[in-house]
Amino acid sequence: MRARTQRLIMVGVATVVLAGAVTLALVALRDAIVLFYSPSEVAESQPAIGERVRIGGLVEEGSVQMPDAGGARFTVTDGAATIRVTFDGSLPDLFREGQGVVAEGAFVEAGLFEASTVLAKHDETYMPPEVAEALRESGVWQGETGE
Repeated sequence: MRARTQRLIMVGVATVVLAGAVTLALVALRDAIVLFYSPSEVAESQPAIGERVRIGGLVEEGSVQMPDAGGARFTVTDGAATIRVTFDGSLPDLFREGQGVVAEGAFVEAGLFEASTVLAKHDETYMPPEVAEALRESGVWQGETGE
């Protein structure tokens, strides 16, 4: 067998092994991927019931309810659409109406999101990039133009 043929076989084997490794990595990470949706995107095409996703926007003014049993109920909006959210844990200290928020969880029915995690922005200038982009597209964004 010539050296050129041996090199060609080695490159072919390496390509197959690399493709296999990439495929295995993608299959292993499939369950760890959590997609982000704005309320407008959910209104257009709601994720499947039970699928883990992140939603983000602003906490709608006057929507926060704190039941005696604990947890919270509130509405997330991007100015064009809203999503009702229930959360059984304790809310972050910076959580408040009009505040940027990202909630991770799943839809339990159309329009009702059950959050397992709620994150509030940590200072006056930070907004998660996905939330900021969704708010800019809907015309609600009030932050700096350079962000």
